[in-house]
Amino acid sequence: MNAVKTQVYCAVITYCLVAIVTYKLKVNRPIYEILQILSFSLLDKTPVREILTYCDYKNVKELNYKQLKINWD
Repeated sequence: MNAVKTQVYCAVITYCLVAIVTYKLKVNRPIYEILQILSFSLLDKTPVREILTYCDYKNVKELNYKQLKINWD
């Protein structure tokens, strides 16, 4: 049970951090796309702002992934 809680906490913290970075850098991309970009550039020493603004997302494997959209209204 503790391992599941830890994994859920890590996922929520990661989502929140990416949402904060998205807001601060004013990136106009979905959070799933940003997570994919960060996953394949994890060990790159390029600044995050450059990675998120100049990255060509067309080369990422899961481009046609169907993500559930949540309406917060």
